[in-house]
Amino acid sequence: MRKISVLLVLLCALLSASAQNMVTEKDVRYSNAGERCVADVLHPADKSARLPVIVWFHGGGLTGGNKFIPQQLSGGDYVVVAANYRLLPDAALDDCIDDAAAATAWVIDNIADYGGDPGKVFVSGHSAGGYLTSMIGLDKKWLKKYGHDADSLAGLIPFSGQVITHFAQRELSGLSPLTPMVDDKAPLYHVRKDAPPYIIITGDREMEIFGRYEENAYMWRMMKLAGHPQVYIYELDGYNHGDMEKPAHHIMLNHIKDILSDGNK
Repeated sequence: MRKISVLLVLLCALLSASAQNMVTEKDVRYSNAGERCVADVLHPADKSARLPVIVWFHGGGLTGGNKFIPQQLSGGDYVVVAANYRLLPDAALDDCIDDAAAATAWVIDNIADYGGDPGKVFVSGHSAGGYLTSMIGLDKKWLKKYGHDADSLAGLIPFSGQVITHFAQRELSGLSPLTPMVDDKAPLYHVRKDAPPYIIITGDREMEIFGRYEENAYMWRMMKLAGHPQVYIYELDGYNHGDMEKPAHHIMLNHIKDILSDGNK
C-alpha cells in the first residue's frame, strides 16, 4: 500500500510540474479589425518547444460568448489558442468567419514564437465555434486571404456545429431556426474530398438543438460520398448541446494523437 501511495505522489508531482511549465498570455491581438480580435495563448515556458497546436473557438450562437481555454486541453501537451471574434448583430456573418480565419492565420505565422509547431495546427470549437471551424477549413477562400491554404491544417474537429447556414444568420434574414438554408455560408455547401481530417462530434440526437445531429450526419455522408478518406462522426448519448463539450474533448484528443502518429510514420 505504501509503494502505491509513493507512486501516486510522484505521479501527481509530475503532472503538477507539467502544468507549472505552462503559462497563459491574455488578450494577444491577432487582428486590428475590432476590439474583440484577441486571443489567450497557453504555451510552454520553454518557447523553444515545438508542441502541436489547438485553436479553440467558443460558442454562443455567434451573438455572445467569450474565449476560454478548456481545462481538458491545459495539461501541457499542446499549445492552445482560444480566440474571440466579432459578434452578430453588431458585425456581419462575414466578419465572424473572417476573424476566425485571421486568428488561425496569426497562429500559423506566429505560434513558433510561443513554442508551437505551425505545421501541426488543429482547429476546433463548440457550437458557433464548430461552425467557424468548418467554414474556414472547408471554404478555402477565408484562409487564402491571409496567404494560407486550409489544407495545411492538421485537422478540423467541430463540436456540435451548424453545417447548414447558421440559424443566427437565418433569423437576421427573417427565417425561423427550423427553416433550413444552404448557401455559400454553409459548410455543407463546401463539401470536398481533399479537406483536412474532419472529426464531427455532436450530442444525443434527442437532446440536441434544431436537429443538430441529423444535419451533421448528412454532412458526414456527403463527405464520405465525395471521397474524403478521414471523416468521422460521433454522437454522445445522454448529452445535450451544452453538456457534450466536455466529454467531446476526449474524442478530439484521441484523434489528434492518431493523426500525429500517422504523420510521424
